[in-house]
Amino acid sequence: MKKYALYKLLRQNESLRSLRHPMFERNRFMKFLGWFMILYYAALLIFLGVALGLSMGEHGVAAFHYLDGGVLIVIIIDFWIRFVLQETPAQTVRPYRLLPISRSFLMNVYLVSSGFSLGNLFWWFMLVPFGIISVMPLLGWGGLAGWLLGWWLLCVANGFAYLFVRSLCMKHLAWVALPAAVHGIWVALMLLPDHNLLDMPCTELMYGFALWDPLAYLPGVLLVAAAYGANYWLQLQITYEEVAQKEEVEMKKARDFSFFNRFGTMGEYLKMEVKLRLRNKQVRTQFFVGLGLMLFFTGMMYFTDVYDNAFMKSFICLYEYIILGMMTLVGIMCFEGNYIDGLMSRRESIYDLLCAKYYFNSIILLIPFITVLPLTVIGKISIWMNLGYLFFTIGVIYPCIFQLAVYNKESIPLNQKLTGKQGNMMQQVVSFATLLLPLGVERVSVLLLGPVWGYLPLVLLGMAGLYTHKLWLRNIYNRFMKRRYVLMDGFRNSRKS
Repeated sequence: MKKYALYKLLRQNESLRSLRHPMFERNRFMKFLGWFMILYYAALLIFLGVALGLSMGEHGVAAFHYLDGGVLIVIIIDFWIRFVLQETPAQTVRPYRLLPISRSFLMNVYLVSSGFSLGNLFWWFMLVPFGIISVMPLLGWGGLAGWLLGWWLLCVANGFAYLFVRSLCMKHLAWVALPAAVHGIWVALMLLPDHNLLDMPCTELMYGFALWDPLAYLPGVLLVAAAYGANYWLQLQITYEEVAQKEEVEMKKARDFSFFNRFGTMGEYLKMEVKLRLRNKQVRTQFFVGLGLMLFFTGMMYFTDVYDNAFMKSFICLYEYIILGMMTLVGIMCFEGNYIDGLMSRRESIYDLLCAKYYFNSIILLIPFITVLPLTVIGKISIWMNLGYLFFTIGVIYPCIFQLAVYNKESIPLNQKLTGKQGNMMQQVVSFATLLLPLGVERVSVLLLGPVWGYLPLVLLGMAGLYTHKLWLRNIYNRFMKRRYVLMDGFRNSRKS
């Protein structure tokens, strides 16, 4: 088969991959929701582009220089968004590993496809309307085309940089410190000095793109080529290990956690919760990502005034409390689906497991409580808001999320990467409700009762849920047992062979 025909076949298989997935029928709502979110964010970017173009136009005809000076901010945001949306080539070539196709050809195919991916054009929803308003009147359509081409080159280079770092993170999560350090240096150079040190170089580079200056395009092309070559070399080095799921195992002394022995059977399930986060890559990564997001928002709110309005204070306080629970509890019982047969062999083991999950996730809420304390000390978040969301999460939000234990029936591999596709309609509905409904309750309560007493209903509702936790956990257990054969069948069918 000629290489071009093989390339077309690979691209066709890639486009049909989701249709061949055994969970395609169940995930149709997710596909609709995914397209809806894409259109929603595209509309937001179009609105932002028009608003920026009109507002910056008041500063002069070369208003686009203001956006060009902040190009690195867009690059940083684009980089971290890719962790949620983009897979590495080593993951994509897995189905073809045993076929007589050279790995070098596969790497070139998927690296080229990654470079020309439509995702690298997503920022154009903001850049095109902004450019029409700000760039085209000054430099014409040719200048606008060169300016957009320069943005595209930077996004392509950023995409290859992400692939390089993401592949290293597959080996060890500590590699995430590399882009964090680089981006931290950029932000420091832009914010700490009296004058943004990177503003003029970025502005001159983007202006050179708009003027079709070869000296501006040369470093951009060289950057893309260097990032492409680095990814090609790295992917060839690690493809076999990722595809074969080869892991380096370091012998360590097993931790007994004998402290939990005093709690009997419940203590054994508490040990499982602790070990689930320490030993399994998926859950461990989720925990550290959630913790990192908590510290990020706390730092942003502590050192800047960006989130000082009332809504953002409430949102960040709520987010701090629910992020660690949502990372794992939205998929409650999905990890246990890998060994559900063993759990079902003991009487009421599911009830004890649910109780252990509730106690453990309630205890780790001490982490966000401590994280929010500095914001309470400086007066940005009141102690009443902190306590209100603490009790509301324990007694209202967690009982709602725990209801998913009755409906989740798809196993999640314990060492699956974060880029693995997961989720169903019920999980997404509960996730959105968990983010939106508490804010509505809090806003209405504060408007009716004031900024202090307004958090009393949240505390009382939370305490009621905590006091009756054995009742609603028993109810979930009884409903789970009524559907146990349907759930067990779903867990078995969805396990990775």
